[in-house]
Amino acid sequence: MFTGIIESLGTLQASRREGSNLHFDFSCDFTSELKIDQSLAHNGVCLTVVAINGDEYTVTAIEETLQRTNLGQLQKGDQVNLERCMQANGRYDGHIVQGHVDTIAECEQVLEKDGSWEFHFKHAPGKQHLTVEKGSVTINGVSLTVVRSEPEHFSVAIIPYTYEHTNFKDLKLGSLVNIEFDILGKYVARMLGDRA
Repeated sequence: MFTGIIESLGTLQASRREGSNLHFDFSCDFTSELKIDQSLAHNGVCLTVVAINGDEYTVTAIEETLQRTNLGQLQKGDQVNLERCMQANGRYDGHIVQGHVDTIAECEQVLEKDGSWEFHFKHAPGKQHLTVEKGSVTINGVSLTVVRSEPEHFSVAIIPYTYEHTNFKDLKLGSLVNIEFDILGKYVARMLGDRA
């Protein structure tokens, strides 16, 4: 389980196919603290550390993960948002994030707001693809508050700190991002759907 509070950025050093799987080698400023079999969110995707070699570590994405996320589009040198799993004795600064991406969304608009940014996204329709104004959503692993919510569209506001310390600074029109909708909203939608 994660909180959506990004710890650091990881840089993709290499990737390689093995069957339908894709292995990624990343470097980051806390590689020396990682352990084999540890969960680590990459752009909001929970992946397991399978190898560590010096200042680089390896994670593997299976075909299901590659189809639902933007990880398969990563190129050498790209940066991803990183978060280690939540510690039981830590503060819960974000919201409940599972690291299970629901879908990808496309960046439709970026508005500068004299000290902040408003990002607009479009996503595929789906009964559990719900946002509500002032509710939570996770974009590339970042816990955010929804500003505007419409069917298949929503926007979020980004403060300078988040912009500078995540890969939001690299997003542009057409960029694809990983979306994890709020788990509470998904459960409510499922329960109401079963009653209909």
